[in-house]
Amino acid sequence: MPVIMGTAGHIDHGKTSLIKALTGINCDRLAEEQKRGITIELGFAYLDLTPQIRLGIIDVPGHERFVKNMVSGAAGIDFVLLVVAADEGIMPQTREHLEICSLLGIRAGLVALTKTDMVEEEWLELVHEEVQTYLAGSFLEDAPIVPVSAHTGAGLEELKGHIAELSSTFAPDRRSDLFRLPVDRVFSMKGHGTVVTGTSISGALRLGEEIEIVPSGHRSKVRGLQVHGTAAEVAHAGERTAVNLYGLEVAELERGEVLAHPQTLFPSPVWDVEMTCLSSSPNPLKHRTEVHFHHGSREILAKLFFLDRDKLEPGETAVCQVRFPRPLPGVFGDRCIVRSFSPLQTVAGGRIINPLGRKVRRHSKDMETLSTLGSISGEELLLAQLRLAGRGGLTVAELRIMTDMESKLLDKTLQILGGKQLAFQFDREDKRFVGTDVLDGLAGDCLAYLGDYHRREPMRQGLSRAELISGFGRGMHPKLVHFLVERLVKSGQVVLEADILRLPGHVVSLASDQSGLRTLMETAYVQAGFMPPTTKAFLEENGLTAKDVAQMYRLLMEEGVLIKVSEEFYYAKTAMDEIVVRVRGFFESNQEMGPQDFRDLTDLTRKFAIPVLEYLDKEKITMRIGDKRQIRKR
Repeated sequence: MPVIMGTAGHIDHGKTSLIKALTGINCDRLAEEQKRGITIELGFAYLDLTPQIRLGIIDVPGHERFVKNMVSGAAGIDFVLLVVAADEGIMPQTREHLEICSLLGIRAGLVALTKTDMVEEEWLELVHEEVQTYLAGSFLEDAPIVPVSAHTGAGLEELKGHIAELSSTFAPDRRSDLFRLPVDRVFSMKGHGTVVTGTSISGALRLGEEIEIVPSGHRSKVRGLQVHGTAAEVAHAGERTAVNLYGLEVAELERGEVLAHPQTLFPSPVWDVEMTCLSSSPNPLKHRTEVHFHHGSREILAKLFFLDRDKLEPGETAVCQVRFPRPLPGVFGDRCIVRSFSPLQTVAGGRIINPLGRKVRRHSKDMETLSTLGSISGEELLLAQLRLAGRGGLTVAELRIMTDMESKLLDKTLQILGGKQLAFQFDREDKRFVGTDVLDGLAGDCLAYLGDYHRREPMRQGLSRAELISGFGRGMHPKLVHFLVERLVKSGQVVLEADILRLPGHVVSLASDQSGLRTLMETAYVQAGFMPPTTKAFLEENGLTAKDVAQMYRLLMEEGVLIKVSEEFYYAKTAMDEIVVRVRGFFESNQEMGPQDFRDLTDLTRKFAIPVLEYLDKEKITMRIGDKRQIRKR
């Protein structure tokens, strides 16, 4: 697997000169850099360790004003070459760069003690001892310290040997096959168009593939690829990559954006981050403080919100919500750096534990789950992220960025959780999942909602699915409501009859006056047969109002006693069934039926015949063609 080495160290300690001596490549490509003799932007080189292995090298600026550029480069490296000048020793940016590397999760590297030709042997030994003492307790505690001189060439071969040894044994942790390339340069090449460069941090990109620029959302195709300056068909994680994009102007892209395959990254204005305040920070990090936030190749102002404290003291670690002025894409496990607003210095760093965070209140019940995310993996991590997502659930694509799992492993883990009844796919089209604890909570809420409904509406048998979705399911994914209902019906906790949902123990309870009204209405319509009273006539004849009978009409329809033919007419179901039998019998020997045929068949006047015929059309028993009716085939 390709490996990237990055430099780190104070300004003028010879990082760029050392890389040129090792590779023959001058990383200071800008005229201003060459004129001033300092590195401003990231530089790139490579070193052929063997005929098969080419090591990518990122040279970072050492000046404190350009630490943001250093962070951008360090985010993509696998191990660090810490450069310390023998004539100066440990300096401020030596310390800050080492802290940044530590916060970014870099755990391997070596040290080059440069400019040895400018000091006496005795002084060199003192500086060597100083560096060794300083590195004690850091991830470079046991790293080789190699004295070198870019001017005379002394120590270069020994340094190359250590680099080769480290490269051959170092196995970068890139489990995810999700392609991402944080953009650190955008420029135009004559005859080629727009080109972006960066270090591919995961996955692979192939020539001709469609690409999305996140978060802007621009789409393009890969017109050309270069890896370490050489044309390539595919770029892998860990490789320094240049991508020639089709159909986009330089002005449409910017440093800090991310190249990815379409619909694989999901920008969010809120991230949950496991944040560590540096022990060397002069002050604690306060709740709601504004900071310079670095992630990948992007720097942006952000606000920190601590959910369980007012401030994070130096040396402490806690869950922190980072809120951005606009949505940004992140992936679980990504490292980030925090620099104070003023004075500008590195004070903290963290690891993303939820890149699709949502604003929550302080001391929220979600804190218990959030606090575990940094120490769990596999099935536990998947279930925890589903728990945090709540009733919205998560798609497989979202779960990839929530866990940083390789796609095949993610699919297998979801299958295992499904087999254990711990995670459920409720939307097959979008491949959206919900956790069992969320589903159990919703089931309890749904049963309580039905219970409340029965108490409010004792005369109704229950409610329809549509009513449940618009009431209990407001704001929920409709497919989740259907999935929940199916589980409750299957388990016998809810009864479904003719699309009406009710609790098993619910029966319609009528007061004595309501019982009398029911008898009155049922008798009136059943005895009226084919010519029932209009609604208005029934109310007037019995001294009732529409409000008095509204619930009873609905109950009698739910029970299948009455059928609503129009706003004016209700029919007893027995009467309507008889009309349907006669109509079907008529068509056994006739192809079509006119209005007079229908009146002869039922003895109905025009007043009744028209609404009944329209009802039969609506119910797809007959269909109207001109002024005639034909039977619909069953």
